[in-house]
Amino acid sequence: MANSNGDRSIGRNRKPLQLFGIFRKRQAPQAKGYSEAGASRVKKSLKGFRAASGSPREDIDWNNQTLRQRGRILYMSAPIARSAIAANRTNVIGRGLQLKAKIDAEMLGMTPEQAEEWQHHTEEEFGLWADQKQTCDATGTNTFYSMQQLAFVSWLTSGDAFVVIKQVKPTPTAPYSLRLHIIEADRIRTPGKTGTVITDGVAENGNRIYDGVEVDESGAIVAYYVANTYPSEVLAPEAEQFVRVEAYGERTGLPNILQLMESERADQYRGVSYLAPVIEPLLQLRRYTDAELSAAAIEACFTGFVKTTAQTADNPFNEVGWGNVGDTPVNQPEATTSPNEYELGAGTINYMEPGEDIVFADPKRPAGSFDAFVTSVSTQVGAALEIPKDLLLKAFNASYSASRAALLEAWKAFQMRRRWFVEDFCRPVYEIWLSEAIARGRISAPGFFSDPRIRRAYIGSEWIGPSQGMLDPTKEIEAEAKAIEHGFSTHEQSTIRLNGGSWQDNIAQLAIEGMLRKGSGQFPSLDKQSFLGNRGTS
Repeated sequence: MANSNGDRSIGRNRKPLQLFGIFRKRQAPQAKGYSEAGASRVKKSLKGFRAASGSPREDIDWNNQTLRQRGRILYMSAPIARSAIAANRTNVIGRGLQLKAKIDAEMLGMTPEQAEEWQHHTEEEFGLWADQKQTCDATGTNTFYSMQQLAFVSWLTSGDAFVVIKQVKPTPTAPYSLRLHIIEADRIRTPGKTGTVITDGVAENGNRIYDGVEVDESGAIVAYYVANTYPSEVLAPEAEQFVRVEAYGERTGLPNILQLMESERADQYRGVSYLAPVIEPLLQLRRYTDAELSAAAIEACFTGFVKTTAQTADNPFNEVGWGNVGDTPVNQPEATTSPNEYELGAGTINYMEPGEDIVFADPKRPAGSFDAFVTSVSTQVGAALEIPKDLLLKAFNASYSASRAALLEAWKAFQMRRRWFVEDFCRPVYEIWLSEAIARGRISAPGFFSDPRIRRAYIGSEWIGPSQGMLDPTKEIEAEAKAIEHGFSTHEQSTIRLNGGSWQDNIAQLAIEGMLRKGSGQFPSLDKQSFLGNRGTS
């Protein structure tokens, strides 16, 4: 340490360490805090733990191609991985999240009756677009609700998913031009970086590109680069080309492309596969299961070996592979005739040359600890993925209280992912669709395009999905009834929790059924006012 004159001594006649009484008798500072814990470099247990973490693009983007491939293959081939993704899809999305328009009637100066009528009309118009494949999907293969399932599964397996907003010419039967095109994460990449580990690039305007995502100097996303091919595609129909899609329209301010992802680090622009933290245990568990199945199948085969010097043309017991229908005659065996090959099969007898012998190990399969081991690994995998092992294995053998506690814990994660999905997909799509419906005059919304506050009052929405389900319906319905009685919940909220239904629709249907039960045999004519009168208050 130098003084103003460049002298590295701290004092003329004073030793450096004497300035700090606490270090007067020590030659080096003492390790403190994490230096004696997780950051220790001297503990034997941590000496080999050489962790190196960089920026999000180094840790995530440069490894994403591998993570996507492995996560996707495990989803295709590993039962536990498939169960984890399917459990999320079924509980978060189910048959599809249903729109429930929720406008701010007070802000818009509407009466409750007017607000109810506007919301009902809007939901019917939205169904006109969302319920048919050819009116909402750019590829014409899915309804809006099936697209939710596809986008959600793609998000979990690949780390993120993208939805390109397209427009087509309206027709008399399809009055809306909005179309959605879901594309997988592999097609969003940096031009010129296909097949390379380093995914960074520079746009023509000088902006940085991180794995296909262009950001400006402040770090805001401004565009995405969409390729027409997959990086590992063997038989690509055409040469690789890229299209730059701006994140938002310049005139409308609405999204041109949606990105579905879960952020785990600051300055992160690409998502990580949901299965990434458990790829290794899932792969090892699949291999272990396959090995146990193979060992059990081999042990189940009763095979005999006969030593002889005679040449035997026919062996009535060796029928491995007989009976194939095709180019080979039905009565011709497919058993090997090579003197160096022997076959295992149920009741098979193989003839051996003199002096040859076969000795088998005694595998004793399936192993007695197989089930306990699989359950133990599944517990750890489920903990990392926020899914209890009971739900992951679809085996509910615990008590009611234990099973309910497990489902409640899982439901917190499902609700969280549902909210993310709604914010990334459902609400942006609804706002784009509603803007078009109002612009075309199919829905009336004065001030929608002129006042941001009025616009926000109109675009409010809730998205109703699968309910948590009931282990003991009697107990849970009684609990919801008490919650309503004491004001902790409303009829609408409790109906959604119990079965995902609509309390208003239930009341209207009960009114119809009540008239039928009275013996009139006629459906009552209910106008809007009588419906609202029957509905009561929450």
